[in-house]
Amino acid sequence: MSSKFISFFITIVLARLLSPAEFGLIAMLSVFIAVGNSLLDSGLSSSLIRTPVVTQKDCSTVFYFNLAGSLVIYTILFFSAPLIALFYHQPVLINVIRIYGIALIINAFFGIQQTLLVKEMKFKVMTMIQLPSVICGGILGIVLAQRGYGVWSLVWMNLLNPLISTVLHWWYSAWRPVILFNLHSLKKHFDYGYKLTLSGLIDNVYQNIYTILIGKFYAPAQLGFYSRAESISQLPVGILSSAINKVTFPMFVKIADDKEQLVNVYKKVMLQVLFWMAPSMVFLSVIAEPLFRLVLTDKWLPAVPYFRILCICGIMYPVHAYNLNILKVKGQTNLFLKLEIVKKILCIVGIYGVFPFGIYGLLYFQLFFSFFSFYINSIYSGRFIDYPFLKQIEDILPILLISCALGLGCYLLDKNVFYAFGLNDLFRIIATAVLFFSCYFGFGFLVKLSAVADFRYILQARP
Repeated sequence: MSSKFISFFITIVLARLLSPAEFGLIAMLSVFIAVGNSLLDSGLSSSLIRTPVVTQKDCSTVFYFNLAGSLVIYTILFFSAPLIALFYHQPVLINVIRIYGIALIINAFFGIQQTLLVKEMKFKVMTMIQLPSVICGGILGIVLAQRGYGVWSLVWMNLLNPLISTVLHWWYSAWRPVILFNLHSLKKHFDYGYKLTLSGLIDNVYQNIYTILIGKFYAPAQLGFYSRAESISQLPVGILSSAINKVTFPMFVKIADDKEQLVNVYKKVMLQVLFWMAPSMVFLSVIAEPLFRLVLTDKWLPAVPYFRILCICGIMYPVHAYNLNILKVKGQTNLFLKLEIVKKILCIVGIYGVFPFGIYGLLYFQLFFSFFSFYINSIYSGRFIDYPFLKQIEDILPILLISCALGLGCYLLDKNVFYAFGLNDLFRIIATAVLFFSCYFGFGFLVKLSAVADFRYILQARP
């Protein structure tokens, strides 16, 4: 969580120093870096986490496979740079891609150490690694931005971050590769992991398809507005879901054979995350305008409408992500892949249909598809743990209704009272926050939401 907050602060400072167009240029590369990282992992990390006893043979084999793969992927990216630049009509991207892509090779050097830390649930150590990496990379990016390096300040920041992370992973982890490569071990992990890789590859392309289309058919500044709106709207998702996802997968693995315990833990995690996620995203949507003007300055106000829609999109992300985790835990990688293929085919058809309606057509379709993905994922995962879609809806609906009702009330109050009377942005944000969250927690207590009881139990159980 601290890493996410620091990254957010760094992004805010850089957004004030750099133009939307410069952020748009980096956003154009996001799909290629994401695809490269998906191919690099090959799902082998999840296989190592899922394997009860991991040997030196397993780790060294995966390490060398990932390292060789990173060199191949970077070579392809290097020679494809002119074609990518031509696609976006941005010649500057040629050198940016070739430098930025080096991060793929750097990431391959600490993948195994990171996987073992996750498997052993040593998240305190991971925090000690992440914080210096994010801080040092951010300081370099800010200094370069102040000195007029433009888009290159973002490039060098994103190179220094994984470089420091590599050094610290090797410092804190006792594991070291040996000269050992076993084809049988590779096949064992690859048979489990390649389906997750294909699923991740498809998902990464889907997650970035909006960026590709906006970058292709609109100006870089327009993509910059979209990418900033998306990254800021993902802050609560990153703080809660990403952190908890790292914990829940190895935790679910340990109780995979106890169906009753698995569904009980899954339900508690899902409701607890949604209890905090839903109001946070709705609140951010409500105060989007004063927030952007206060934090990012007026030049980023065109991103506000995008931000509001993307905030609502993010509400359901943790729920359908945990449903997919159940399939991974149960070893249903084949079903996992099939679901991803079906969903993305439907997505492409939908995008084709709404594209004539412009950016807002794409955004509203993205909103619809976030809820549709939950429906598809929950149907299949629910069969494995006896927690069907309708039961999940019954459990999460009170949280969603309370959040949305309070959000609508606070939005009308802000527009018709706070804004109408000319109150400053900071007061509008604070007053709305106090009113929104005090009412939210009050209603949650009155209707006896299970997430409230679970959270009180967590606090009381602390030593």
